[in-house]
Amino acid sequence: MQVAALIVAAGKGERAGGDVPKQFRLLGGIPVIARAVDAFAGIPVHIVIGEGQEAELAAALGSRAVASVTTGGAERRDSVRAGLAAAAASGVSHVLIHDAARPLLPRAVIDRLLTALHTADGAVPVLPVVDTLARGTTTLGDTIDRATLHRIQTPQAFRLDAIIAAHDVWTGDAPTDDAQVARAQGIEITLVPGDAALDKLTHPADFARAETTLGRWQPRTASGFDVHRLEPGESLCLGGVEIAHTHGLSGHSDADVALHALTDALLGTIAAGDIGSHFPPSDPQWRGARSGQFVEHARALIAAQGGRIVHVDVTLVCEAPKIGPHRDAMRASIAALLGLDIGRVSVKATTTERLGFTGRGEGIAAQAAATVELWHWQ
Repeated sequence: MQVAALIVAAGKGERAGGDVPKQFRLLGGIPVIARAVDAFAGIPVHIVIGEGQEAELAAALGSRAVASVTTGGAERRDSVRAGLAAAAASGVSHVLIHDAARPLLPRAVIDRLLTALHTADGAVPVLPVVDTLARGTTTLGDTIDRATLHRIQTPQAFRLDAIIAAHDVWTGDAPTDDAQVARAQGIEITLVPGDAALDKLTHPADFARAETTLGRWQPRTASGFDVHRLEPGESLCLGGVEIAHTHGLSGHSDADVALHALTDALLGTIAAGDIGSHFPPSDPQWRGARSGQFVEHARALIAAQGGRIVHVDVTLVCEAPKIGPHRDAMRASIAALLGLDIGRVSVKATTTERLGFTGRGEGIAAQAAATVELWHWQ
């Protein structure tokens, strides 16, 4: 038995949203059509695309080799017939017709279909209907026995000459799948167990659902600590808020000890070093710099890794000034820098009971903790 796969990828996928047809969108960092091709490892793949989609397909597939690429027609059946002709020209005896919009194809489903083809002219994967079914429009009517009902999936497997002949004589409305065309010509279709991973990508929520099967959010937590000396004549900026005080913090930038500690905590969540490695004090461009840009830089690095910041917490250690009157302003400032709801930002203060350099009013210390989530692809 010589088998080829036919992937139908000629649609526009407008209901799925996005700037490109859904077959070329990324799913877990890999284009949907590429995942569908990968699922048929070891089986020649023929692809049918829409007119003018050649460049998008080439970019999506990269170095992946396929047996042929054919331009489809106005209806799905037109595209399938074009693909079947390409498969027939390659000399195979059987074909697996698959929708690109079902990219998460388990190998076990392919194996079950191929086994069925040894004794049948056609086979399709199905799932049982588990919900109660009933008739009705505005009021509930009679229930329907679900014992003999099935959800039909792809790929659908056929003897190639049989499915071509069935398509050649089809005269009905546009069929929803190829099994419908085959049954109309009396071809017996064997049912094999399908898989929930094969649910079709149709709407934006379907992509979100599919991605949860490919990975998970991995929490990361890190801390930061910083100290700056209090000096007379310096301005005092804490958490991005200017505070009137007899002394200010001395440092190469604006010496915002709270934001420096927070920057280190954020960098720590992605193991990206510390603030000094990104903004060295020896570099004159950072003299007097606004510390908010350090926080924004760390935020951008986290976003570049597909991460999201969940919560941050800053504790200031000083005898003066009193932090309480400025706490909410600091929270609002930090929330704006990180693009967070203020409810995800905590600012606290404590003293050392007049012990040590903070107790003597010589400086202010800050400790910060940050929790982020990074998407981990499985």
